[in-house]
Amino acid sequence: MESELAALVNLAASTVVSGMATAGWESVRRAMGELWRRVHPERADTVLAELGEARTEVLVARRNGDERAERELVGEWQTRLRRLLAADPEMVPELRRLIDELPPLSDGEPRTGSPRLTANVSGRSRVTMAGRDINITKG
Repeated sequence: MESELAALVNLAASTVVSGMATAGWESVRRAMGELWRRVHPERADTVLAELGEARTEVLVARRNGDERAERELVGEWQTRLRRLLAADPEMVPELRRLIDELPPLSDGEPRTGSPRLTANVSGRSRVTMAGRDINITKG
C-alpha cells in the first residue's frame, strides 16, 4: 500500500505542477485550496499564496527549458501532499478525485494511477522494477 500511496502522491504532485502552467490554473488553485481547507484550514491561505509563487516558478522554468526546476517543484509538492495525507489519511479518495478532475498533463500524456518506471544501467548492474508487489527469490 505504501508504494501505491507514493505513486498517487507523485501523480498528484506532477498533475498540480503541470496544471500550474496551463489554462487550468484556476482549477488547480481551487482544488488545492479545498484540500487544505479540509485538513488544515488555518494554513489554506498560506498554501494558496505559495502555490501562486510556485506557478510563477514553473512558468519561468518552462520558458527557460529548465526541467530540473520543474522536477524540484514536483518534489516540493510531493512532500506537501504526503504530509497532508499523513495528517488525514481519509483524504486519499479526495486526492484521487483531484487528479481525475484537473486538466490533462501538458505534455499530452494520459494520467493513470500507474507509475512510469525508468531505469538506466551500465556494466554488470541489475535492476528490478515493479509497478506493484514483487517477490525475488535467489535460485
